[in-house]
Amino acid sequence: MAMLNISLPESIQAFIEEQVTKGGYSNANEYILHLIHQEQVKIAQIESLLLEGLDSGELLEVTDDWWEQKRAQLVQGIQDIEE
Repeated sequence: MAMLNISLPESIQAFIEEQVTKGGYSNANEYILHLIHQEQVKIAQIESLLLEGLDSGELLEVTDDWWEQKRAQLVQGIQDIEE
């Protein structure tokens, strides 16, 4: 396994130590590896959703007019809820 040394401000080091204790990790290394793994999972999920979206049907050209129409629909939906 490769080794990586990083310098952290004391406040970040204290935060990590607190999370290690609260999360039941055996050390900071285990906690940081867990965070990196979570990020890898999130990225994989986002990539999967993006690919699913690309394969979901007909392509749609998103223009400034399209965005303005969507904003107007959102505002109208909020107004409807508030009434």
